[in-house]
Parts: sequence; structure tokens; C-alpha cells
Amino acid sequence: MPRSAPVAVFKLLPWIWLPVWAGLGCQAQVIEQPSPPSEAQDEAVVVPTHRSVPLPPSARNSVLWVSLDDHLGAGTRSDRSAAQLTLISAGAAPLRLLDQAGKLVSSVDRLRFSWRRVALLEPLDVARRVAGPFASFESAEQIAQRWRGQGVEAQVAHPGEWEVWAPADALDLAGVSLREVSQRISSVVMPVLEGPEGGRTLQGPLQVQAPDGMRWNGGVLRGPFRLQADAYGSWTLLEQLPLERYLEGVVPHEIGAGSPAAALQAQAVLARTWALANSHRFALDGYHLCSDTQCQVYSDPRLASPAVRQAIRATSGEVLLWDGQPIHAVYHATNGGVSAYAQEAWNMEPLPYVQVQADGAAAWGQSISLPLRSNQDVQALLNNGGGAYGAGHPRFRWSRVYTAGQLAQALAAADQGDTVPTSMSVQKRGPSGRVLALEIDRDRGAKPVVLELDAIRRTLRRLPSTLFVVDAEGAGVWRFQGGGFGHGVGLSQAGAIDLADRGWSAQRILQHYYPGTHLGPFTAPAGSAPAKAP
Repeated sequence: MPRSAPVAVFKLLPWIWLPVWAGLGCQAQVIEQPSPPSEAQDEAVVVPTHRSVPLPPSARNSVLWVSLDDHLGAGTRSDRSAAQLTLISAGAAPLRLLDQAGKLVSSVDRLRFSWRRVALLEPLDVARRVAGPFASFESAEQIAQRWRGQGVEAQVAHPGEWEVWAPADALDLAGVSLREVSQRISSVVMPVLEGPEGGRTLQGPLQVQAPDGMRWNGGVLRGPFRLQADAYGSWTLLEQLPLERYLEGVVPHEIGAGSPAAALQAQAVLARTWALANSHRFALDGYHLCSDTQCQVYSDPRLASPAVRQAIRATSGEVLLWDGQPIHAVYHATNGGVSAYAQEAWNMEPLPYVQVQADGAAAWGQSISLPLRSNQDVQALLNNGGGAYGAGHPRFRWSRVYTAGQLAQALAAADQGDTVPTSMSVQKRGPSGRVLALEIDRDRGAKPVVLELDAIRRTLRRLPSTLFVVDAEGAGVWRFQGGGFGHGVGLSQAGAIDLADRGWSAQRILQHYYPGTHLGPFTAPAGSAPAKAP
């Protein structure tokens, strides 16, 4: 889930593409811009929606650009730098910092960057229409697709929460609240390399080579690394790495290095498939994927056990395909005994290869009457989980209590006001029994809040899933009883581990959770062009 609170519109600092500075060591205070086109060259001036960032190379060339830390330098003022960025070599060999042209800038054990706000010689005007925020990329992408269907060049952005940005003259979207953003940008943030003799203001993108690896979040990453500007007036540190090495940093953190071989192989296929199918998520910012739960959790590849590496090798190059294309290979920890449609989790079009089904032994599955439309139906499932696959997961069944005060705090954090809730009720369920709409009534005549789809767990963060029933336990206290951990769409990792222990192959496990797909090799087309932002 997103880690940051929504960023206020007035703090978004779109960018322009800057020329190379003559001297990297200078303390420049003004950045020259190219001369604007003449009237004859450009009669109709198009106001950009944001700063322009070059697209990364195509992920289909099997190299991923993965963000390690984003929004660096955000909040820098003329009199104060944002938090510094420190990079440390993991061995005896120093880190090598290279400029945009590949020239060596510094070779040291530790690189330390602060940030400086630098004035533009000519201000830049930007304007856009913004939809959001949304709780997930999937929900934002659905809105972007609607705009694109009208011929609008809409793009998904992530300034803090997911948003959709479109030109200022974009048409309205029925049922979607939009806000207008216009801004004159007069300065930009630049990285400053700190050293014994003071700071050196540098222009990105910058490359960092780490012959012995670089320490990061308690682990070691091999790189190479890149520090580049984003679409919001801040910077991103990313790692450029082969797809198969990326999997070494994903598989053990997603399903556990000690899982049985078939489950590890299934997870390796899904992680590879998901990465390729979702490599456009951060096109606006010039990289492919993040390294947290908004994408796939990526960390130190050295933690991959021999069994994990063997699973990756055994499935090398294999992806799950539908109509010849990698599927949107979503997965989760445990489905609580019943899998869900994609549209029960996100505001998106149905995925033809995921189904609502009782996920357990045949005899047990026949005892589950789908769809689960009522509280009674869901309660019956929660009381009858013994035959489900993955029933041993610690959050296969769970209970959470919210007080009125805790609910008020959660709603306030989601910009829904701080009026105290008085009651709540499930307004709509999907076929799998998951809550699609939860209404919360409030005191003092305040308008009820209706949380829908992924916004439910995005707001009530202690709920492991939306497969629950909720009942009042006295004045101002509600108990949620539920099953599963995650959105419930696609593969259940606990279920896959259970099935592997029962002797199922990886291919059979994948067919069970994604019926109609097939396992096939992925080969990049010759001469692949850079990825296009959708």
C-alpha cells in the first residue's frame, strides 16, 4: 500500500529538461533554458501538464529500473535542504559517481547528497486536470483509460498517492471529481555532493557504480544505481538490474525462502510475469517499478536461498500468458477460502483469467454456496474453513476491534473529517462475499462516509482483507470478523504452499488460480524500442 500521505497540490513542482552545465563544480544559482520557439514555429502554445522525464529502456529487454527511494529532496527551501541521502560502499572498493556524460565526478567510500533550490532564468507554466487520489494504481489506471478513450493523453502519477493527470482542456468524466492545477515554476531542486571543501551542485541523471555492492536498508545491492529527477520536482534513487536478479530479491520476500519447490517456482513465474506486465507503472517518472508493496517487495538478492535460485533457474524466461501477452499476475497471502474477481478489489475491467471459486478440497468446496451475498453467507464461510487450501495461515481467520475514536482518526487521516462515527453497515458485497461498499454514519448530522473497494483497507488499515462481517459490540465499538490477508485475487500464496505440499506441480497450481492461461517462454522482440507511456 502507499506509504505517504497525499501531497498538497501547491507543493507539486513539475520540471523541465535541463541542458548540461559547463562546470559540475560551480555553485550555479540560475539555470539557462533553451529559447522558446518563435510564433512562426509554434502558433499554438501547448501548456505542459508536468515536467518532462525521459522514458526508461523497454523492460522487455530484461533489464528493470527499480526505485529504491523516491521523492528525494522534496520540501527543500531556499534556506533549508530536505533530508540528506547517504550512499555507502559495502566493501573495500569505493563508490564511483559519474555524471550524465559518463565522466567520473568522485570515487569515495561514502557519497553524501544534500539538496539546493536553484532559480530558473525563465519561469515555466504548467496546467492540468487531476483525478484522485486513488488507493491503488489499478483504480487510477481505470480512470486514465476512460480519458484515453476520449482521445485524452492521460497519465497515472504518484506524487504521494495515485492520481491521474490530463491536459487542462481535457473533457469531464462522468462521476469523477476533478480539480484544476495551474502553476508557475520559478525554481527547481538539484542534488549537492557534499565534501570536505563544501558542496558541488550537480545536474542529473547521475550514475553510481558499486564494485563491491552498496549498503541499503540492512542489505547489499549490486547496482549500478541512478539518481534522476521525477515529475514532481524531487528525485529518485533507482537500481538498474537484470530481470532474473530482480526475482532473487522478490521471491523470498514475497512467499518465503523455505516454501516447497513447486510454490517457489509458481511464485517465480508470477513475479516475472507481473514485472513485465506492470513495467509502465512509473513511466511518468522514468523508471519501471518501485520496491515496496505498491509493486512487489524487492530487497537484498543475497537472501535468496539455493532453493529460490533453483526455482528461478527452473522457470527461466517463463511467464503466464493470455492471448500471447503476460497477464496482470496479481497474488496475495491467503484468500480465506474463496478467491475473488479483480473488480471486487479495484475499480477496473474484469480479468478473464481469475474466477470466484471456493479454494479447497472438492468435498469442502461443494459445501460452499456461491455467490456469498449476505452477512449470513459470509459468516457461514468463516465458520467452515477446515477444508480450504492454506487454512494454516495465521490470518486465514482474524478479528479486529475499532472504537468510534479509532474510526474517527482513520477517517480524518483520509481527509474525511473528524466527526465521530455512530454506526456502520455493509452496503454491497461481491460474489466472493467481499465488501464492495461500507457506509459509516456520523454524529452531528455529518454526511455518511461510504468507503468502496480498495479504499476500505486503505482507510481502515488494520483490516487484513475485505472478506468480513461487522457487528456492534456496545456503544461506539465494532468488531470485524474476517478471513484472508490481501485482496483475494489470483494466487493465494498460502494455498500454493499447501498444494505444493500435496504434490501439485507449479504448472498445475498456476492453472488452478489462473484458468485459461498457459505457461510460455518470454522473448524480447529484436530491436525492442523504448517503452511507451500508456
